[in-house]
Amino acid sequence: MDATVNTIPLVSVSGLRASLGREAGAPEILRGVSLDIAPGEIVGLVGESGSGKTMTALSMLRLLPSVIEVTAGAVTFDGRDLLALRPGEMQKVRGGRIAMIFQDAVRHLNPVFTVGQQLEAVIRAHARTRLSKAEIRAQAIDLLNQVKIVDPEKRLDSYPHQFSGGMAQRVMIALALSGSPDLLLADEPTSALDVTVQAEILLLLRSIARSRGMSILFISHNLGAVWQLCDRVCVMYAGEVVEDAATDTIVRRPKHPYTRALIKALPKLGQARTRLANIPGSMPALSNLPGGCSFHPRCAFAHADCATISPELRLVDTRHLARCRYAETTPAVEEVQP
Repeated sequence: MDATVNTIPLVSVSGLRASLGREAGAPEILRGVSLDIAPGEIVGLVGESGSGKTMTALSMLRLLPSVIEVTAGAVTFDGRDLLALRPGEMQKVRGGRIAMIFQDAVRHLNPVFTVGQQLEAVIRAHARTRLSKAEIRAQAIDLLNQVKIVDPEKRLDSYPHQFSGGMAQRVMIALALSGSPDLLLADEPTSALDVTVQAEILLLLRSIARSRGMSILFISHNLGAVWQLCDRVCVMYAGEVVEDAATDTIVRRPKHPYTRALIKALPKLGQARTRLANIPGSMPALSNLPGGCSFHPRCAFAHADCATISPELRLVDTRHLARCRYAETTPAVEEVQP
């Protein structure tokens, strides 16, 4: 969360904590997550599987599994704490002001209804005025046209299994846009697609965000995709944000050793075939976190006190936050091509 930015955030996640129940000693899934998203900003949320990326997004929409409870923090959206809203109030925000798209779109679309029926149901649910059937269908056609689906009027009558993976993901994006959201939460929307289709979806998301002035939280383990799409990046590890900065800054001058290791592991264009760098060990179980900095057992730059002192997320450079006591001494990485 960057206090140096003057723009009032559209959404501000502050000190968010979530655990597997409220009993003493319950493992924490999220450990004080804080991040801001400005109006029209595209923010990437990256990290290994199990770092808390998806749980952060689900917490924002209050869609966490029943076994996980938010125990502290706030999610302030347009001046209101979403965690304090009544269910009816939250329902108006969810799918309307804030929408979400998921990976593996075919699995998330209802197989027994046509794409048109699903789009029209969402349009009807979030319409601010009463619309006729013709008006709703016209909006559905327009949405498919916006996501670049050829012959949209005909494809409204198709079922999800009649779409390729890339086209199904475009339908998911159209469904998310049908409520005219101010914020789109995109959870690994390109991970199940081939590289060419991934690039098309990234370009589509950026174009739609810019034309609508819509903010996006783009969740991914693929730092290359995040670099292509996002204005800013938040890096997560073991349920915490460990670094937060502008995309170009974080890729070329990372301050946290974990971010540096992720970037080092990216393949480089034009480089002779060599073994890719890797991060030794694995992310610790949230029920058995190490003392001090949670990354220190895997860190190439760890000091003796990293095992006992838990670092805070702090400003280490202009608009650059890192959770590392020795962030200023972490070396830069060689230039990486996206």
